[in-house]
Amino acid sequence: MALRLKITSFSSPFVQLGSTASGFSLSQSCSISKHPLRFKLNTRRKHSHPSSFVIRAARTESKGVTLGFRAPQFQLPEPLTGKVWTLEDFEAHPALLVMFICNHCPFVKYLKKDIVKLTKFYMKKGLAVVAISSNSAATHPQDGPEFMAEDAKLFGYPFPYLYDESQDVARDFGAVCTPEFYVFKKDGRRPFELVYHGQYDDSRPSNNNIPVTGRDLSLAIDRVLSGQPVPSEQKPSVGCSIKWHQ
Repeated sequence: MALRLKITSFSSPFVQLGSTASGFSLSQSCSISKHPLRFKLNTRRKHSHPSSFVIRAARTESKGVTLGFRAPQFQLPEPLTGKVWTLEDFEAHPALLVMFICNHCPFVKYLKKDIVKLTKFYMKKGLAVVAISSNSAATHPQDGPEFMAEDAKLFGYPFPYLYDESQDVARDFGAVCTPEFYVFKKDGRRPFELVYHGQYDDSRPSNNNIPVTGRDLSLAIDRVLSGQPVPSEQKPSVGCSIKWHQ
């Protein structure tokens, strides 16, 4: 069944969704993917009957990255502080969570507050966390570094939020969507090795009947921090496609 949403404005490059979509903005420039989300919208015009049309938001699944994959090296700036971060900055931690996110994607917006809560909890237990935005600021200026800094400050991100302007880091990780989650473990002096590459949980912005819990990601982190193996059966993350440079 299509989700019925109210259009409140067309004065910006975004379609502003009504309260039934938790107030998210859906970018009209989202690309069409194999399994798009379908949003059916009703509009009323003066002296006319209600009309409807379908907007397709990019819905992309994370691809299979081989478990055991070693975390790629990176050197990326944090727009909020100006600091440049590398993989070595997290070497002292037993586990590392790498998240590919952005500012505008409805899938990311739906989880932002819970991601902050979850990461704060596990960072106190020794987990290292870093978020990366690789979206093209040329096609999506709202995902550029200036707005990344504002977003990090607004939501109180407890982790560095880094800008991958060249998009090389996203390619090195094999990232294709936002949000996309990678959990790496570290045994002694061995490099970080991938143990989880899957979804946050079963919740989706198109289905408010499933609460946001972070269950899948939390279970993986719990197992890594307690020295237990992480099951290899993992549901892919679902979100907007990364906006590559044209």
